[in-house]
Amino acid sequence: MPVKHRLASHGVLAALSFTLGLGCGPVEEESSLPVAAPEPTAAATQALAVPGFAELHHHMFAEEAFGGGWFHGSHLGTLASCDGGLPESDHARVRMDLSNMLDLCPNSGSVDLSGVPILSAFFGIGGAVASEYIGKIEGTEGDTGIHLGRATVNTQWPRWDTIAHQQSWQGWLKQAYQGGMSLVMVSLVSNEFLCKALPYDNIKRPCDEMADVELQLQMARTFDANNDWVEIALSPAHARTIINSGRLAMVLSIEASKLFGTKDWRTELDRFYALGVRSLQPVHQLDNRFGGAALHNPIFQAAQFLENCHIDYDCGVTTDTFTLGFDVYRDAAGNCRNTRGLTADGKALLQAMMSKGMIIDVAHVSEKGLQDAYAVSQANAYYPLVISHGHFREVMNPKLADDEKTTPAWAVRYVRQTGGMFGLRTAHDETRAYTKSGVANNCQGSTRSLAQAYEFGRQGLKVPMAFGADLNGFIQQTRPRFGDNGACSAGFKAEADAQSRQQTLGGPARLGTGFDEFGLAHVGMLPDLLKDLGRVGANTTALSGSSESFLRTWERASGTRTGMADAAADIDTTGVAPYVDKATREAAYPVLCGEHYSPQSKDLGQACRFDQECVNNTCSSGDCGSVGICTCNNDAECGTGRYCGYALNEGKCQNKKAKGASCLYGRECLSGSCSWLSCR
Repeated sequence: MPVKHRLASHGVLAALSFTLGLGCGPVEEESSLPVAAPEPTAAATQALAVPGFAELHHHMFAEEAFGGGWFHGSHLGTLASCDGGLPESDHARVRMDLSNMLDLCPNSGSVDLSGVPILSAFFGIGGAVASEYIGKIEGTEGDTGIHLGRATVNTQWPRWDTIAHQQSWQGWLKQAYQGGMSLVMVSLVSNEFLCKALPYDNIKRPCDEMADVELQLQMARTFDANNDWVEIALSPAHARTIINSGRLAMVLSIEASKLFGTKDWRTELDRFYALGVRSLQPVHQLDNRFGGAALHNPIFQAAQFLENCHIDYDCGVTTDTFTLGFDVYRDAAGNCRNTRGLTADGKALLQAMMSKGMIIDVAHVSEKGLQDAYAVSQANAYYPLVISHGHFREVMNPKLADDEKTTPAWAVRYVRQTGGMFGLRTAHDETRAYTKSGVANNCQGSTRSLAQAYEFGRQGLKVPMAFGADLNGFIQQTRPRFGDNGACSAGFKAEADAQSRQQTLGGPARLGTGFDEFGLAHVGMLPDLLKDLGRVGANTTALSGSSESFLRTWERASGTRTGMADAAADIDTTGVAPYVDKATREAAYPVLCGEHYSPQSKDLGQACRFDQECVNNTCSSGDCGSVGICTCNNDAECGTGRYCGYALNEGKCQNKKAKGASCLYGRECLSGSCSWLSCR
């Protein structure tokens, strides 16, 4: 039976058995997937170089993550508007009272979370506030809690800061594929803590990470069976065949903190491999039996605390004085890091994955764990290590660079020496300027700041890269360069307004797609992001062909290695500009009503607070604290083919009308003439 048909029959039957088992039982195995074809020789690989770009971290089926209780919208069918997150809704909310979760730890009374807004919202004030706060961590208008203005498809959702609405609908995945994406690594994901924080009525089943993963696995296999333009890749040779036949190669991975639950991991590894999984992250957000996790978001420090009730006073990550959950130490540079590396089981897991030629993803492994993984790699002729989604530490803003989860240059050296690859997060974050990039860093959080990180990786670190977008991953994405939907706003509002105005005046011009004002709203816009990255001045040649780079990494994993892939002696971290604090930058802008603003930075029709913000010095806002729009004073301000409206449209530029349309004045008409209330 052909590969595609065997996947189809196996996926549908297994999905049926899983459903009948109430979503929490093991998947019934009927047969293993077909044995992959032998790997091509190096010469053949060169001759068969595949086209297209790769996305190395994508949560296609995350609607069933977290007990199925967080996301709105299916990856299948027609996307529909939601209820806007009203209380007792089916998505985008956490439980009204989470304080009793801390009662699991007898020492929780000694924990003062008042200085950690996200944690005090979660455990102190309550879920109603937390639901509103979650999506505003970076100061943006999130889409959690009550989000009536974000309820309608193609208006305010999806957009770049979507964290609770579908971003991986099948139509968008196909759009990305048609736009040049030829390989996607789909990560089957869940987190028990996030599931337990959701309203009981919202979740579909008991909180069990591996149950969620199993369901997503069957969804992936069913999706493969039902679509002839995509296929699950079982080996690099198989992926080449898929891509060269004009289809999208899908590689399956698992990202879970409680990987394999409490079951025998060797048996589970064999079983999931037989079902098509070809990549694992040994560690996700929390420490587990395989090793330690890299610290970053305080939510997961609280989650780790609920696992072990440990409070560490050796180094402060959660606050300046203590760290919840994790055992930490202060390194030579003064940074707080996880003391836990890979365990004996973790090292054995890597060894077992190597015997199968699997892709080892160390994206969430602690720094000590990464060093352990590198030692195992060295002992196996430099088996490749992959970081599927990450930030380059040296070029990020100081707050983000402090996170252990960011990737330092020495870790990139490991990746290069082992012949691995890096998935660049398509982030919304503020970056430092990389002076060798040739790209002006004048629109923070957009493709202009992403270009700083990308060019630092390309020119300075010289590491093979693909995208590591992490869509549907509970995080925000690349911001737009234009409009009022968070353009250029990784710094502060006045700077964002000034930088957004620079994009209009200095270009490059808009692409003419939704990406212009909604940013990386969904997977279908990855080709737009790639195009805009090139338009602002980045050299995207290697990124555009990153599927080939990924397959060479995979071939190295499953083939014969003779030693180090690359000495990586040419890493150069110079050229990163000093960071200027936000408060210093903000002080350079004038102040009205106690708020800093950027003079004449808003076009007609854009939101404004003061007359002085508008290019024509006219804002409809009446007083301090209110928001209006920049309004026109006369027809000339509206440009050719438009006129300045009156009555219900007072101060708003309107398109001039064709012959026969109703009118009161000739200036409303394209002809310039209005007779008997109609344009002539």
